[in-house]
Amino acid sequence: MHSFPLDVDALRQHASINKSLHCPMSDNHHRTSDKSMIRKRYMHLTEDILKEKPSLCAYMAPSLDERQDIVVLEVPKLGAEAATHAIKEWGQPKSMITHLVFSTSCGVDMPGADNQITELLALRPSIKRVMIYENGCYAGGTAIRLAKDLAENNKGARVLVVCSEITAIGFRGPDETHLDGLVGQALFGDGAGAIIVGSDPLPDIEKPLFQIVSASQTIIPDTKSMLRGHVREVGLKYHLHKSIPELIANNIENSLVEAFQPLGIVDWNSLFWIVHPGGAGILDGVEEKLSLTPNKLRATRHILSEYGNMFSSCVLFILNEMRHSSTIDGFETTGEGLEWGVLFGFGPGLTIETVN
Repeated sequence: MHSFPLDVDALRQHASINKSLHCPMSDNHHRTSDKSMIRKRYMHLTEDILKEKPSLCAYMAPSLDERQDIVVLEVPKLGAEAATHAIKEWGQPKSMITHLVFSTSCGVDMPGADNQITELLALRPSIKRVMIYENGCYAGGTAIRLAKDLAENNKGARVLVVCSEITAIGFRGPDETHLDGLVGQALFGDGAGAIIVGSDPLPDIEKPLFQIVSASQTIIPDTKSMLRGHVREVGLKYHLHKSIPELIANNIENSLVEAFQPLGIVDWNSLFWIVHPGGAGILDGVEEKLSLTPNKLRATRHILSEYGNMFSSCVLFILNEMRHSSTIDGFETTGEGLEWGVLFGFGPGLTIETVN
């Protein structure tokens, strides 16, 4: 399977970690933000919106209707911007797109965001759609895996993958008794990415960026309570356990062995790496456990620093960063000059998505 041009679109209204959005912040929140390694994030929410809707700043105020009113409208619009850029770079008519996979963890509605973006992009009404709701941070890998399966099993298929996230659904002020909530507020940001996946590229017309060889998903046993999200009257509440980085670091090599042992690859530094940036602690743990050289997670750390954790969109941002930086640095492949690479998504479950 091949991925054709992709693009990303972070909301242009950017907010530094604490300074631009004025909800009361505690000393604990400032310390958490300092440790996050995030320099800036982009958010739909502005001071004017928060002044108009003060319940969004409270920790437990009923506010789901107000949050839904924002994300149900804006998530498809942001996704459509990213998709428009990707389709333009691909250079082929929209009528060639046969399937759509749309992923978001920010708001639910019927008809879904997949229906809305079909209209926004003026795609064919007969396009075959898959909607992924509330899969969290591993869903970018899920969307790519589904696109691969669709493209392999439908001759001539071109699958548009769109991941769009606007964290107004879960943004809230701090509460000293729920420190895991503080971690989330320091990490999450808004953004959307899009990629087109297909098989048998048209010679001299389509120019694939990456080739997808295999994809898999697994659950780390006995970890479903480690990372949870619940939609309540107060919006999306998430709970992040402090042992998540250790659990991922201790289990990631199993997925690597399953994916690469059949290919005879056992040197993890011989791969290029696209890792969902769930947080600096996760990246540090993976790097240490697998004895990766410091530059292996450069693209991932760059996206974390510049955009924060954008749920499913992150891995598309990292792919985009890697292909551009590989060109600038004069590498022969979009994967930093290397032939093989791995993409990891981590999220509720604890679930690991592996794409190579």
